Amino acid sequence: MLGIGPTGIALIVLAGILLFGSKKLPELGRAVGRTLQEFKAGTKPLIEDLNTDDKKGS
Repeated sequence: MLGIGPTGIALIVLAGILLFGSKKLPELGRAVGRTLQEFKAGTKPLIEDLNTDDKKGS
């Protein structure tokens, strides 16, 4: 995972708790999850079009 070990992940989580507080972290996680889900749904038709074009060109 990008060369980050367990210690690095623990430090990132600790920094997140210190910066945002333990009550805001779940809200931030949900917001990031929703954003990634919407991005994935938005790019899916583009990827399917590219794959269709590649198959037609072969």
